Amino acid sequence: MRIAYLLADPGIGVFDVKGASVHVQEMVRAMRAAGHQVTVYCVRRGDKKGRESVPADLADLEVVVETVDGPGLSADPRDREERLHIAAQRLSDRALTTHHQEPFGLIYERYALFSEAGARLSKALRDDELPADAAAGHSDDNLGAPTVPLVVEVNAPLVDEQRAHRSLHDVTTALATTARTLGAADLLSCVSAPVADWVRRTVPEAAERARVVPNGVNTERIRPAATVRKRDELVIGFVGTLKPWHGTETLLHAAARGPAHWQVEISGDGPARNELEELTAELGIEDRVTFHGAVNPESIPKMLHRLDVAVAPYPAPQNPGDHYFSPLKVYEYLAAGLAVVASGVGELPALLGKGTRGLTVAPGDPEALHETLLRLDDDAALRTRLGRAARDAAQTEHSWHARLTELLTTLEVTPA
Repeated sequence: MRIAYLLADPGIGVFDVKGASVHVQEMVRAMRAAGHQVTVYCVRRGDKKGRESVPADLADLEVVVETVDGPGLSADPRDREERLHIAAQRLSDRALTTHHQEPFGLIYERYALFSEAGARLSKALRDDELPADAAAGHSDDNLGAPTVPLVVEVNAPLVDEQRAHRSLHDVTTALATTARTLGAADLLSCVSAPVADWVRRTVPEAAERARVVPNGVNTERIRPAATVRKRDELVIGFVGTLKPWHGTETLLHAAARGPAHWQVEISGDGPARNELEELTAELGIEDRVTFHGAVNPESIPKMLHRLDVAVAPYPAPQNPGDHYFSPLKVYEYLAAGLAVVASGVGELPALLGKGTRGLTVAPGDPEALHETLLRLDDDAALRTRLGRAARDAAQTEHSWHARLTELLTTLEVTPA
């Protein structure tokens, strides 16, 4: 079938290198691998500087863009929020035009602030199925399910997140478009239980349509290293955006407590990079830490092959529900067959099999992380055992194909 993938988040470029972009690409890959034809409707193709990293297997992906930035955009953030809303409306209009030429069988939208593209498109398609007089008189509240189902993927409680970490001016419109988007969905694919709980609180009438569908991993793209190299050092790695809530400083403090043969490789970029580099200098471990910067997704498998241990050192959340992530990095660590150490927050302990396919430590505790890394340094057999169990779990439980099949089965759409 044909799938309209709606992506109205200006922070996510389809062909950027950040984790959210990888998520978009992998879901598209899963859809195409299942035999579906996908068109992406977005507000940005590449990164914020216009650079693109287009994987060879997605070079033919049809991408329709309605930009937010452009002539007449003022410095007032309220203007940008209004432009976001308008761009999302234009995306739904473009998709509707395409549908009239070649009908879609599924609308898939990644929830974004100020976007109601999916709800708007779904309503327009319902109207197409009604006689003109009935369509003119209906309300959104008295319609049955649309002919073309709408899946909304919810990765974060964006209204709360925007208020806490960035800026949100038109709260009224943000809440209204969120309610319309979530309320219109036939299925709400929530990346974690805390996100599903937020959805149910935000739009109670949509509670029964919320399902927890965690992130996944491409186990064909990311595999264990073909050979195990014999070496004297222990290479410890982190992959991801360098932001304060990723806790990378905890890894640096732990490494500074470790022996000289520990090497740390950090793959990723972000607003916290300068502070982390300064901390590395303060700790006197510049010769043991490598900052690789932003890494093309196609190069991530090779970066992972350099590691003995991979870490996700999240800090302690202020509230139990604050850790609502489903970290792509951890799924990639698992697929690479690495020994994984992660903070024991959110759903990570369950993902790591409560110690059977990865180890957890107290969040934000450098000494606890240091002790666990020492244990893995001393016990190569444990690293091997954890890595094998991790890879097995990635293949049997966490592939993107499995995630897509779960969604389509829930919708009672036959997976190709």
